[in-house]
Amino acid sequence: MLKQILSKIPRKFPKSDPLDSTRIDCGNDSTCSGPSTNGGSSFSSRLNVVKRVSSAVFPASMMAGMEAVDPHLSFKDVSNLQKQNLFVSKLNLCCEVSDCSDPDKNAVQQDLKHQVLIDLVDFVSSGSAKFTEPAIAAICKMCANNLFRVFPPKYRTGNTGGETEDEEPMFDPAWSHLQSVYDLLLRFVSSVDAKAAKKYVDHAFILRLLELFDSVDPRERDCLKTILHRIYGKFMVHRPFIRKAVSNIIYHFVFETERHNGIAELLEIFGSVISGFALPLKEEHKIFLWRALIPLHKPKSVGIYHQQLTYCVVQFIDKDPRLTSPVIKGLLRYWPVTNSQKELMFISELEEILEMTGMDEFQKIMVPLFRRIRCCLISSHYQDKEQRYPEQLIENASKFSVAERAHLLWNNERVLNLIAHNRHVIVPLVFSALEQNTLNHWNQSVLIQTQHIRKMFCEMDEELVLACQRKLEEQDSLSTVEAEKRRLTWERLENAADLQPRAGNILASVKPVSCSVTC
Repeated sequence: MLKQILSKIPRKFPKSDPLDSTRIDCGNDSTCSGPSTNGGSSFSSRLNVVKRVSSAVFPASMMAGMEAVDPHLSFKDVSNLQKQNLFVSKLNLCCEVSDCSDPDKNAVQQDLKHQVLIDLVDFVSSGSAKFTEPAIAAICKMCANNLFRVFPPKYRTGNTGGETEDEEPMFDPAWSHLQSVYDLLLRFVSSVDAKAAKKYVDHAFILRLLELFDSVDPRERDCLKTILHRIYGKFMVHRPFIRKAVSNIIYHFVFETERHNGIAELLEIFGSVISGFALPLKEEHKIFLWRALIPLHKPKSVGIYHQQLTYCVVQFIDKDPRLTSPVIKGLLRYWPVTNSQKELMFISELEEILEMTGMDEFQKIMVPLFRRIRCCLISSHYQDKEQRYPEQLIENASKFSVAERAHLLWNNERVLNLIAHNRHVIVPLVFSALEQNTLNHWNQSVLIQTQHIRKMFCEMDEELVLACQRKLEEQDSLSTVEAEKRRLTWERLENAADLQPRAGNILASVKPVSCSVTC
């Protein structure tokens, strides 16, 4: 009789995890304590028996009236009223994290957890799951414990950051479990009501999710890309925070470590985000362009994410053409001097930008721009056709030398139109480079392209070409005269030096001064 009375008294459990509060603490990396799975035989003997418990995963206020069902049951084996409770129990069971680096260790438990995760994904996909507050807390808890982990710190080194062209991608041994968790999280984010979930999908949760973009596994980064995009689209209240957090990741990458595996995926997300910006652009968005996107051209590993970076920059210019001048000035600021592969990428990006540039913006930057292009026209860079380059480089960019790629700008009708309307400024800037190529360049392909451009200039304005030719000849004559003057000056100095007595004779004639001080 006494035992029956005591059994009805609710038991108190100590607080064992920060996530027992009404808000989830996503900074906690420890495993959560789900229902014990040690008594497998006792579970099997009590199938279909429902017991009322208070789980340590949820606050006591949430668990009031909750019935935890044996998580090993199938959703087909319980009534519709118990399916929601079984859903929460299975989430609670999956909170336990096991070491997957050794496949033979805890193999039975890993297989059991994998099967439970598959059941959860199927249940959510069927649309039967109801995301109540206990269910939202449980799924956020389970995802936090299984996904959030700390990667080794990275420091600035002489090597390129992230996955380089010579490195094979690495794969996480626990991916079979992580994939199911990511599938469940994606379906949860796509289906849940944002107002109900923002209490648990908070800034701390999003920040830990962003940290996972540094994973070495490309499959994980691809899943994260989709999930973060859904979160950005659904949780409008978190959009400013996500933009700020991504900016901080880029700052840390550019100015501190130059090592991060997920820059390409983050830029791919922001490519679609930028296309959705309302006009006129906010100052915050322009600052993101100037302080984050433009400096991303600086790192040595720009080839890994350059395609996504170019798309983001072009999207900004498409939104506001007045940004063209600051963008091109930024490119000229970070223009590579000794890295020919980066120079090829910059020229390709420059061509895409010029295709969208208006006449007024072009005239603001055409002088410094074509001074740089003049240097590219006479580049002696040689492209080895059999050399290996990163697959992430812009398509066809590595098939040309720097000089060849610069000459190809004149094949673009939009760029040629801009040049034609401003030929009185541009032709004098580049004519000396074309003449130098004609006389000295070793590459036959470059010589042919140089002759083609000179022919185009003659068709545009033959008098201007002849004037540039005469001016160049005058400059060459003046240079020859100046060179002869310098030669004669040095010759006179050498003759004058030969007539002077040698330093040894001068030193020999000097008598040492006697010391009058008595030691």
